[in-house]
Amino acid sequence: MSYQYQQRQVTPRTEKMFVVGQGRISGYLSMFLGGLSLLAVLAYLYPSYLTTPELRAAYNAESLQHLLKYAMYFSLFFGVMTFALNKRKRMGATGISLTLISFALGGYMIPVGPVDPAPLSLGVDWLILAFLGSTIVFTTLEKLFPKYKEQVILREEWGLDFFYFCFNHLLISVILLVANFFVSHFNWAVSADLQSFIQSIPLWGQVVLIIICADFVLYWEHRIFHELPKLWRIHAVHHSVECMDWLAGSRGHVVQVFIERSLVMIPLYLLAPSKEALDLYVTFAALQAIIIHSNLGIPFGPIKYLLVTPQYHHWHHSSEKPALDTNYSAHTPLFDRLFGTYHMPTQHWPAHYGTTSRLPRTFIGQLLYPFKGK
Repeated sequence: MSYQYQQRQVTPRTEKMFVVGQGRISGYLSMFLGGLSLLAVLAYLYPSYLTTPELRAAYNAESLQHLLKYAMYFSLFFGVMTFALNKRKRMGATGISLTLISFALGGYMIPVGPVDPAPLSLGVDWLILAFLGSTIVFTTLEKLFPKYKEQVILREEWGLDFFYFCFNHLLISVILLVANFFVSHFNWAVSADLQSFIQSIPLWGQVVLIIICADFVLYWEHRIFHELPKLWRIHAVHHSVECMDWLAGSRGHVVQVFIERSLVMIPLYLLAPSKEALDLYVTFAALQAIIIHSNLGIPFGPIKYLLVTPQYHHWHHSSEKPALDTNYSAHTPLFDRLFGTYHMPTQHWPAHYGTTSRLPRTFIGQLLYPFKGK
């Protein structure tokens, strides 16, 4: 008997919708901009400990102070709006307070100079830029081309996934340090001739090769996390998300984050592509990881046969029987097709997401979950 696919039912949460004139928009904008401004000011004050050397080399810190200036003034503006509307004044007051503290610490006028690298640092700069960029781009896309129109921005457990987003981005330097230490043990497998050959390939060819090799590693890492019960309890944290959007992919147990980032570094280390090819792959992988979890109803046309898309990966997150333990690939469906784990009913989307057994709904509960019980 064939499986009867159903339509997903999303209950409208009118009390959480952003409606002009109710103070929610101005309140949240003031609070978030104020919080991000304070983090940015602290990063300018203590760059050795609160910024990542790899990212810092890619941006102009003085130019970004102009962005910080506008963020601070807009935080004040939106905070004042909450008082003018006489709604969400507590949120407005919080945003204004955070911004005034930022001004008191030096604001956007802090001198920028040489940075002495610290052995370990928190990726505050990475967190700020990633959150601002992702929020603007992907929230806009989800509102213009939603799969589930009724799903609100601040859906259930949005706060939990926002915490995961912050936690994992702040740990970026530690993750890179551990990953680099891990791959250094593969010196014995390095081939200078192979690396020279890879670097002689045209840029587009290098990028395609990296995508395929990285996806092969990610496919088997992902599949093993599903098929070994003890590892599944770690990976189940990522699958406990029951509403998919651009922030949902941030939920992941810290143990898996370290393992996954370390393993995917192996092919990059052994192939040693050009810096341009590596930068293109990292950008592609980061954007795709967000897109495939997003609440996007874009059909993607023939692209869906070449690359993992939201519909494809949403099926991986489905708790429906035909979709369990399928669609492990991160970049392209190639390895799911080769190894028999491909599931893509093109006319349907999942009706249910999450794990078959519900996990704890707090960060600490999920952090400890893999180490309790069987």
